[in-house]
Amino acid sequence: MIKNLFLRLSIACIAICALIDAKAQSINWAKDGNSYYQIAGGEIIAVSLPKNDKKTIISRALLTPAGKNNAIAVRSFQLSDDGTKALIYTNSKKVWRYDTRGDYWLVDLTANKITQIGKDKPASSLMFAKLSPDGSKVAYVSKHNLYVENIDGTGAKALTTDGTDRMINGTFDWVYEEEFNCRDGFRWSPDGKSIAYWQIDATKIKNFLMINNTDSIYPYTIPVEYPKVGENPSACKVGVVDIASAKTNWLNVPGDNIQHYIPRMQWVPNSNNIILQQLNREQNESKVFICNAGTGDAKVVYTEKAKAWIDAQDDWKWLNDNKEFTIVSDKDGWDHLYRISIDGKKETLITKGNYDVIDVKLIDVKNNMVYFLASPTNATQKYLFKTRLDGKGKLEQVTPSVLPGTHNYDISPNAAFARHSYNSSLVKSITEWMNFTTGNPFTMDGSITTQLAKQPATKNKVEFFKVTTEDGIEMDGWMKKPDNFNPSKKYPVLFYVYGEPAGATATDVEGAGTNRLYDGDMAKDGYIYISMDNRGAPVPKGSVWRKSIYKNIGVINIRDQAMAAKKLLATYAYMDKDRVAVWGWSGGGSSTLNLMFQYPEIYKTGIAIAAVGNQLTYDNVYQERYMGTPFPSKEAYIKGSPVTYAKNLKGNLLYIHGTGDDNVHYQNAEMLINELIKNGKVFQLMSYPNRTHSISEGEGTGKHLSLTYTKFLKENCPPGAR
Repeated sequence: MIKNLFLRLSIACIAICALIDAKAQSINWAKDGNSYYQIAGGEIIAVSLPKNDKKTIISRALLTPAGKNNAIAVRSFQLSDDGTKALIYTNSKKVWRYDTRGDYWLVDLTANKITQIGKDKPASSLMFAKLSPDGSKVAYVSKHNLYVENIDGTGAKALTTDGTDRMINGTFDWVYEEEFNCRDGFRWSPDGKSIAYWQIDATKIKNFLMINNTDSIYPYTIPVEYPKVGENPSACKVGVVDIASAKTNWLNVPGDNIQHYIPRMQWVPNSNNIILQQLNREQNESKVFICNAGTGDAKVVYTEKAKAWIDAQDDWKWLNDNKEFTIVSDKDGWDHLYRISIDGKKETLITKGNYDVIDVKLIDVKNNMVYFLASPTNATQKYLFKTRLDGKGKLEQVTPSVLPGTHNYDISPNAAFARHSYNSSLVKSITEWMNFTTGNPFTMDGSITTQLAKQPATKNKVEFFKVTTEDGIEMDGWMKKPDNFNPSKKYPVLFYVYGEPAGATATDVEGAGTNRLYDGDMAKDGYIYISMDNRGAPVPKGSVWRKSIYKNIGVINIRDQAMAAKKLLATYAYMDKDRVAVWGWSGGGSSTLNLMFQYPEIYKTGIAIAAVGNQLTYDNVYQERYMGTPFPSKEAYIKGSPVTYAKNLKGNLLYIHGTGDDNVHYQNAEMLINELIKNGKVFQLMSYPNRTHSISEGEGTGKHLSLTYTKFLKENCPPGAR
């Protein structure tokens, strides 16, 4: 619904977050880990650590093609292992969410020349170009076919020829990209003689037709291959194509290739084997296969089953001379890191205890250590921890406990250096470069503590709280009170909600308590602003918390939110029960509708943006993952859908949706509108022509959305103390 990229800071900033670049890189470390590369002033430079000495690696002059006056604008880059060649990505264009197609140029530092790759292909059509392991060739996707050519631009060869709009080689269809975060769909073999790639057959996926009424006198339709709930997914298989012969050998992975997904695949290092994850249609059974690239034989080495769902794996990390790989699993009730032998006969639990591994940051094989983000005692925050890779160590916190909030680390491959980032509801984002071995910053003036001392004190701080509902559910939340707050007065309350398994809102991050859609200052105008995370939110509270929402989206999460609001309103006399509003976007829009319809006695005003009004209209991968397949019964879907309860509307509702939303189709709006009309329910509607899920396109859109939102809120939930 809104995943990966949208929920990092706050779903409230969705229109901004939608513009985040898929090609934006984290630190581009050199192989030895003692320096890194970056784009600066239109050039590519190397920065050595810890002295931060800078050296130009690729100059603007070298980035200027022959006969051109200007250097190419570097969007991102990758260097060959020996550092003598660089592949430059530029002139990028959007594919669904991200700018993943564009042009590529090969810079040969030895020959001091630059060559366009795929120059006979249409402009901005190349995707995911990658150098071969020996740096002699470049492979890429264009128009859903896989190609390879020499680094000097000669010898171009098509490795696949059957690619069409719906027969997709080396990349993915809409739903794989949206729900499995799959985009780059091919991998060079370690010896550079072949390439493993996904083929997605979307030829039988039905088109959802969006309509454009504004860009011509006669409207036209925009087809999107979109498998809705209950519809078969695209067929998926993995092939290995030989570079010399361009012949593909398909892996013989057991199971129907339509009723199973393959969300992850990579080569086993220094071998002719491939490791991949297969999920069944219900996504509650995961199998890891080791496949022989030559014969196509596939052997199951790890199987996991669950009552709810199993997530797609992160990239596997390799240990013990590639005889073991890592997985993350919550099969013991917590997300933990395991090491699995490649023959499947041995399994070792690395992280132990009642806490979740949020994100593995580095596996340091040399020092038998793994570093990861976790937060055992406060689910709203993140810290760096470490433990021994052999599973025999204790949990150790690396982040200083005197810095409460949200931390992240980008650690060099040799574990010598790190960039440490820190922010919280009280702290604006700051970073420091660390000697990771000693834990000390390079320079005191650039340290986090020094930077903290320079930040002005926060006025009207966000307050974090816990609330226990009448059902015994304890929820985390934050509250931003009005300026000059007087507890003897009554203030209007606005709840910000998401509520689905794709994201959390009540986290201790910069921007908590801020409403970017509000045109003005909510605290100054006299609103109490609150957000809480219900069961099902992806916070580090264990699998029981996260997966209790299974087959209950629109029910459990809605009751949790409503009962928590009810408890707060009963506890704090300064909250005006007659001025209670709620808003959300996407899954939060759905939650807003359900709260307005199922608990009209609590919520008097609601603003729902880009909401799923009917769960049966959403895509199969997301909705079936969390709600189960609709076979044999659709009861859970109907029970959780806002359209089922629209007849109960009593308060003031503003519904906002873009007609060009390829994610949550405008169809949802029209289905809901019909139900409201049928039941004589008066409401307000704001449609944005041809805007997508982010409602960010078009001149003046962001400002208009903000003004519309704010005007409705002020008129129906008036601000200020009483």
